[in-house]
Amino acid sequence: MNTQEVANKVVELTRKQAWKEALDTLYSKDIVSVESQAMGGGSPESRGIEAVQGKTDWWVNNMQVHRAKVSGPFVAHDRFVVQYDIDVTDKNSNKRMQMSEVGVYTVKDGKIVREEFLPQTGKEK
Repeated sequence: MNTQEVANKVVELTRKQAWKEALDTLYSKDIVSVESQAMGGGSPESRGIEAVQGKTDWWVNNMQVHRAKVSGPFVAHDRFVVQYDIDVTDKNSNKRMQMSEVGVYTVKDGKIVREEFLPQTGKEK
């Protein structure tokens, strides 16, 4: 698959919250995933498909998604961006929150080799 096809498939699968299918079909085994903050005191960077699967499992087990709006993709060369606007409740604290972030993805040989998530941190006045 080329970058546009991978990007379209990411959008399709994430709209359905088909995280496992996305990981199994679109990600390189050597994926590097970078969050804006570390979860649970670890590193914000995960390396390898097993680490990313673990991070995804944590999300599915700890967050109840009420609504997820997925916009894009925005594609150029070997990269693409997807915007995520998500309304979730943390299952442990029962705290509901709205999050907005973009995922910046890099594709090589038809697979995602890097993803980095950048949150919206504030709005200009």
